[in-house]
Amino acid sequence: MRFSGHVWEVNRPDNNKIMARIEEKIAEIPDALLRQIIADEVANLKKHTPFGLVFEEHQPEVVPVHGARIKCGERVAKKTGSLTEIWRVLKVADGYAVCEKEKGKAGKADGVGECESFTVEELVVVRRMGEAIYPALTPMDAVSNGDPMQPHHILIEADNYHALQLLLFPYEGKVDCIYIDPPYNTGARDWKYNNRYVDDNDTWQHSKWLTFMAKRLRLAKRLLNPETGVLIVTIDEHEVHHLGCLLEQEFPYAYVQMATIVINQKGVSQGRLSRAEEYALFVFMPHADISPAADDLLSPERADSKRFQQPRWE
Repeated sequence: MRFSGHVWEVNRPDNNKIMARIEEKIAEIPDALLRQIIADEVANLKKHTPFGLVFEEHQPEVVPVHGARIKCGERVAKKTGSLTEIWRVLKVADGYAVCEKEKGKAGKADGVGECESFTVEELVVVRRMGEAIYPALTPMDAVSNGDPMQPHHILIEADNYHALQLLLFPYEGKVDCIYIDPPYNTGARDWKYNNRYVDDNDTWQHSKWLTFMAKRLRLAKRLLNPETGVLIVTIDEHEVHHLGCLLEQEFPYAYVQMATIVINQKGVSQGRLSRAEEYALFVFMPHADISPAADDLLSPERADSKRFQQPRWE
């Protein structure tokens, strides 16, 4: 069964009641053969339906691989077009590439065997997430300040998926803490999926966001220290519930806790109510813990405190 554009959590107790009512209705079917066929199908569905967060997986994300050679068999797109319009190179000669538009869901081609010729300069090789891509870092600049023998910082500018993929080579299972500030999916055209903006008119808005997030969280999970690592993901009310379910699904052995973050003490208008906070979800690996701190950044001066703890909103 497919529910377009919605996210469903199917492990709620109410679902057992719904299934019981369905079975009652099946028992009322007068045709014995039809009754048995439907009962068997429902029984099979109960065996194989995944429990947890269920969402529609979308076509694979694609990314341009600039600098890759245009050659026969490569999957390409026009540099000035949409990355969702994908072509397969059939022939390359004299600076031109004869291409056939991909058919089916990924290519969204209307015709069968539609061919067109482009100059090689017009095209860029594309890869789907999960295909073999071997990212590498190109040094751009450096700032030196202090002892060069001490630990240093690195800023990587890249698609976050491929940056995480690259970090797996030296740091898989070694990272103590990962902080992620993903697109909040507010419907304000603030993030792209497959080279197109996702707005609040997109009926697949939530499913696309979950597909986007699941791929990156799985890489982040491989990077984290499996015993003491901590993952922190900030979010607002648009996806906080879906994100909570997704984290519990991807990190079943971890402890997940949500904290509020005051961002504006006066409140920000959000529909009928104003809100003063956003959220951070913490994923603690089995042996991760937090050292207690005396300053909670909120409480005023207490009798047992040696210093004045004024709330520091700014």
